[in-house]
Amino acid sequence: MTDYAFFADEQPASPGSPYTPRLARTQRLVYGTVGVLIGLMSTFPNALTNVNLANISGSLGLYVAQASCLPALYFGMNASSNLALVKGRAQFGIPLISQGLLALYALTAAVQLMWPGLLMAALARLTNGLAAGALNSLCIFYLLVALPVRARPLALVVGISLTQFGTPLARLIPVELLALNQWWGLHCLELAVPLALLVVTLIFPLPPSERVVTFERTDVLSIALLMPGIVLACIVLGMGKAYWWHDTPLLGELSMACALLIAAGVLIEANRERPLLRLQWLSAVNIARFIGVAFLMRLALAEQTFGSVGLLAAAGLNNDQMHDLFELVALSMVTGIIVTVTTLQERRLPLMVVLAATCIGVAALLDSQSSNLTRPHQLYLSQSLIGFGTTLFIGPVLLYGFIQMLRQGRENMISLVVVFSITQNVGALAGSAILGSYQLERSHVQGAALSDHLTIGASDVSARLATGSAALRAVVPDPLQAAVQSEALLARSLNEEATILAFNNAFQLLAGVAGLVVLMVSLSILRRHLFQTSKQKEP
Repeated sequence: MTDYAFFADEQPASPGSPYTPRLARTQRLVYGTVGVLIGLMSTFPNALTNVNLANISGSLGLYVAQASCLPALYFGMNASSNLALVKGRAQFGIPLISQGLLALYALTAAVQLMWPGLLMAALARLTNGLAAGALNSLCIFYLLVALPVRARPLALVVGISLTQFGTPLARLIPVELLALNQWWGLHCLELAVPLALLVVTLIFPLPPSERVVTFERTDVLSIALLMPGIVLACIVLGMGKAYWWHDTPLLGELSMACALLIAAGVLIEANRERPLLRLQWLSAVNIARFIGVAFLMRLALAEQTFGSVGLLAAAGLNNDQMHDLFELVALSMVTGIIVTVTTLQERRLPLMVVLAATCIGVAALLDSQSSNLTRPHQLYLSQSLIGFGTTLFIGPVLLYGFIQMLRQGRENMISLVVVFSITQNVGALAGSAILGSYQLERSHVQGAALSDHLTIGASDVSARLATGSAALRAVVPDPLQAAVQSEALLARSLNEEATILAFNNAFQLLAGVAGLVVLMVSLSILRRHLFQTSKQKEP
């Protein structure tokens, strides 16, 4: 490609983006395939760790509460990485940034494989978050080169949608394969992903990009303040439920450090001539609404990542018993992409978000009727709706923000990318943290309410205890011990029922969040319609 003379219409849209030469159909197919592979694999290693976190924590010598910081490190680094990556690609080129970060991630994954422990696991998650930030854009660039000129806006929509497949794919991997030799299989698979992507990008490199000097000295200071601040915020969100918010002084100290770092970074950015984050643009009404909708929708999507999975886990199910469920989720996500691509128009973007939020709200209401007999096949409809809503929402909402950015100046690119990344990563953590904490609190309330109906000496309670004691006589000959264990079984049943009822309350809360998104976007559509109508009536 170095000897190719690029035409004027093949120039990159901005520094750091690749040239888009005219390619044969076979070449486009190759670039498209590589782009899809990168998109699917960009979030897969972290999802693989997250869905098996409770099991692998022992092999790392950690308590589950300690291991809760690992996903937070990934999300924090992924959320803040574009503060440096956007300018880094423009100044140093796409290959150096993307392939360099893949090599760094592969190296830490290899070291973690040989010397597992908290330190190496934390470094692996941090480098994974950095690499994923680069891979998200790399996927879009490959699709941009693969698509013809008229279809190139679809690269943004499809590329960001493909990154949502990490969790469904991770839940389809058999546990027996991952658990080999103290979860050595999982760590080998995590190492294989960056190595495979590194090889693919070396064999099929992107066309070159324009390189310009972009970094300023003050950029380094802003990045040095904002990135750690965002990572600390994610650590607090990730560990808050495990250690409980007001019982652990360390969480307060981390929160204070986070607030000081972010406040200092924002203060510097507010007084710069050419800031990384253009705060005035971000505070505009339409952009603030875009940020709010993107964040609330990510909160609502915790219905699947934490809610339904937590409900099934409370019933004793593991990943292997949810394969059919997540196969349907993945197919529903593909359907969402197809519907988005075939109906995409700028005026329809808000309607797509309304439909996506409606799907999520309906799914949450359906799941709020769960019981202790609920099993995966009873969640097929609700989780398919959420999978469909996920990819119907993520692409259109990012495209809306991108259109607003183009209309008001490309200098807002970094602000858009960083803020959207923060809404999705911090929103995902916040969703799990809020939902998990609310579910835990409600389980105590529901347990107390159920206990009030269990009166010692009541006929139904006595009958339940007697039945349980009689059933245990075959293995517990001592009548007194059998009675004690029967009481323990009754208490366990009460706790399980309280847990299910608490999950139902959490689903109702998420349905309310989705309903709020529907209301916000619908009012925005109505306001715009009334404004256009009144403008047309003016003489």
